[in-house]
Amino acid sequence: MLVSKAVFVKSASKFEECPVSDLPEFAMIGRSNVGKSSLINTLVNNSTLSKTSVKPGKTKLINFFNIDNSWSLVDLPGYGYAKSWKADRAYRIDTTHDYFLKRSSLKRVFVLVDGSILPQKIDIDFIYSLSEENIPFDIVMTKIDKTTQKSLGLHKRLLEENIKTFVANVPKIFSVSNVSKRWKDELLDYIQNIIW
Repeated sequence: MLVSKAVFVKSASKFEECPVSDLPEFAMIGRSNVGKSSLINTLVNNSTLSKTSVKPGKTKLINFFNIDNSWSLVDLPGYGYAKSWKADRAYRIDTTHDYFLKRSSLKRVFVLVDGSILPQKIDIDFIYSLSEENIPFDIVMTKIDKTTQKSLGLHKRLLEENIKTFVANVPKIFSVSNVSKRWKDELLDYIQNIIW
């Protein structure tokens, strides 16, 4: 699938503010500073669409992007940033939870995990919570240029082994490079297959 045009639609601070849309939606979420905005920009061939930052926890709203008037990409607030105010962090978790459970146009949640390091408990716990709520999800490993292919393979295998302890079928695990754009098309084609 080729992306020709990606347009920012709206930011929402709570579920009730989410735009009305019947386009299939694909949401991105991950631990703060995992490279979510960079991945979104890579997928849509626009380096400035989603604002990137070296400061963790910058995304505090649910951000909606229209992709070629055929589907929507949704940037969700990251989880696990310890320096966020506790009340604010809890509110954002509630907002994201409402979005997951109530958004009828949501087709898939992509959980982003840092492929350059060993699987983190906070990611496993979040993935477990999605499985408990029967929310459809897959995984995208980011920052793969910061490690070797051997280490990446090990991290992926350990991630699969952890997930196998609580799900019957391990979701798809994609690895996408924001530097070389390697395997970007594989993820886009997967999204296209879900849409059609």
